[in-house]
Amino acid sequence: MVELEKNVKNKAGKYLTFSLAAEEYGIAILRVKEIIGMMPITPVPQVPEFVKGVINLRGKVIPVIDLRLKFEMATTDYTERNCVIVVEVAGQEGTIMMGLVVDSVSEVLNIKAEDIEETPTFGIQLNTEYILGIGKTEEGIKILLDIDRVLNTQEIAIVEEAA
Repeated sequence: MVELEKNVKNKAGKYLTFSLAAEEYGIAILRVKEIIGMMPITPVPQVPEFVKGVINLRGKVIPVIDLRLKFEMATTDYTERNCVIVVEVAGQEGTIMMGLVVDSVSEVLNIKAEDIEETPTFGIQLNTEYILGIGKTEEGIKILLDIDRVLNTQEIAIVEEAA
């Protein structure tokens, strides 16, 4: 029980919240480098469908993934509300910058330890490794993502090669 309490306390902090479909998600704000509007994405051949390609951000080539596709949600056309959250992710050879296409960015929330529940177990068939926990707010719940685990090791290697 003490271990569980320690885990939840480590997850408390500020989260950038965003929406995908009708769901709200959060990423630890310390992992977010910037938020940019949609820009032209150059496709890269022979990558998984969720890897949209790369962008040139002030002279640096950054791979971009579409979280809707990664989470196997229905796709939609991009609008002026879509944006790219540039995050720092642990790669095989240090950290890499990566862009995440989301439907819209909501706000930065400070979520206390007592407002974070452990990830529920949905059964052995569902992979929930990438979920840090469930944040409870006045507006509802936010699925808190462990950005280092959204992509598995093989996918990160593909993304690193794309850049």
